[in-house]
Amino acid sequence: MHRVRSVSVAKLAKVLSRTSSRLKSTGGRPSAPLGSRILTNPDDVFKHNMWDHVQWTEEDKENARQRAEENSCTQIPISEQGKFDTDAFQYWDKFYEMHQDKFFKDRKWLFLEFPELLPSCAKSQTANGCQQQDGSTRHHSTAAIEENEAAIETTTFPGQHASFRILEVGCGVGNSVFPIVNSIKETDAFLYCCDFSPCAIQLVKDHPAYDNSVCHAFVHDICEETASFPFPPQSLDVILAVFVLSSIHPSRIQGVVNRLSSYLKHGGIFLFRDYGRYDFSQLRFKKGRCLSENFYTRGDGTCVYFFTKGEVHNLFSNAGLEEIQNLEDRRLQVNRGRKVVMHRVWMQSKYRKLHPPSTS
Repeated sequence: MHRVRSVSVAKLAKVLSRTSSRLKSTGGRPSAPLGSRILTNPDDVFKHNMWDHVQWTEEDKENARQRAEENSCTQIPISEQGKFDTDAFQYWDKFYEMHQDKFFKDRKWLFLEFPELLPSCAKSQTANGCQQQDGSTRHHSTAAIEENEAAIETTTFPGQHASFRILEVGCGVGNSVFPIVNSIKETDAFLYCCDFSPCAIQLVKDHPAYDNSVCHAFVHDICEETASFPFPPQSLDVILAVFVLSSIHPSRIQGVVNRLSSYLKHGGIFLFRDYGRYDFSQLRFKKGRCLSENFYTRGDGTCVYFFTKGEVHNLFSNAGLEEIQNLEDRRLQVNRGRKVVMHRVWMQSKYRKLHPPSTS
């Protein structure tokens, strides 16, 4: 059993001093995104299960780098790696057959961090422009948008008449699906959700909250280049990918994001949350589980990649999307029973599909 090392109180005090100074300089605690529970006294560390906005010392960074280097020095032979890609859906199908809907919890934080999932956010967009982070309005060509909307209206597909469409890729057993479904009922929104595990999709459809009047669940492998979606290109307002792109071989992720982005409307948003480099889960891998740099396979055959902020930016920018948000979410996760503290690192990002340039 891999032994978890706790963060010492002395090290916490050093980190908290830096965090406290930063908060004073910005006028207090940061609110959402990414939480507002700030640990300012190391003696309080075991009072809660999670602390937000944690600063790493140079020693923390170097220790993490060394541990990742150590556990990746022995890689799985190339001749044995192929199965983790070609048989990925089988590994995940077995995972869901074993755990059913008991492994993950519903993501109740979704709307706090991603309010773009709610159709009301779309109502603030005007017909001639969209509001940017800085408050300015960027004008765009309405002719191309109107032409695309007319083409969509003549196509028959689930959710055709909805004015606001969301796609969640890698939906699993519905831990994001059902919070969204329960929030968009009585609105003119529609949710699509897909996973390449038939078992997971069946569990979604069997859920008592599943409602095909506002949701369409289907089996789909987003790595399959020729596989088609049950809706036309440029028909989606939001794409949600939560802890899914990390399960794909790094060489295939860019192609996946490119293809998915083609289904966004101009002005549509790609919402992303996933594992960050040197997360505790990366550092606890043992030697012999590494497939390639920062890419590992777990004991059950499922895989995981750990992103950096720069990699995320390049990934979406190369797909023609503009950055709205790209954050590194560093937290302390606390096991109060065992009195251990773990550094968690997640990436959270939002990227918008550019409007076509104005022809006027």
